[in-house]
Amino acid sequence: MLTSSLGVACLALLVGYLFGSIPFGMILTRLAGGPDLRSVGSGNIGATNVLRTGRKGLAAATLLGDMLKGTAAVIVAGRFGGPDAAMLAALGAFVGHLFPVWLGFKGGKGVATYIGVLLGLYWPAALAFCAVWLMVAWLTRYSSAAALAASLLTPPALWLDGHVALALLFAVLTVLLWVMHRGNIRRLMDRTESKIGQKS
Repeated sequence: MLTSSLGVACLALLVGYLFGSIPFGMILTRLAGGPDLRSVGSGNIGATNVLRTGRKGLAAATLLGDMLKGTAAVIVAGRFGGPDAAMLAALGAFVGHLFPVWLGFKGGKGVATYIGVLLGLYWPAALAFCAVWLMVAWLTRYSSAAALAASLLTPPALWLDGHVALALLFAVLTVLLWVMHRGNIRRLMDRTESKIGQKS
């Protein structure tokens, strides 16, 4: 029984990782005849950097793809392995986006995938995340500040809503997200961070 449970857990992590490691920003930009995202702006493969190429449609498609791959991982794992497998797949998908094997373990910063796994696990919290993101982005025009603020509020909100296990999971994801945004944090403090829609 223990071996079976361990096998399900490992499979859920692997499935989540494989879903999460799909680099939609790179794929869509290349298919559209655009440049290698790693040579543009921040060098990131996410939607914010795609937007810096001036292609709003591609940026929106990247955001959707990076989000829904997290949601899909959670739903698939949850369907076959239950709630615990869904949470492990969420972790795997997030790590897969940050460190995709196909790109030498150099991926994105995880915001869209964070929203996607949150949507799959507990959609009201995903809506709350997006509401906070939109408010902070509107006030500051900084995508990074909006993501940092929304992610910081997510674990305590889940905890207060009685979802302790999810709160602990998203505390881990939030720490990883903040670590991936350490350069953005420095630039925010120095007031040199690029604003939404600004080419760099």
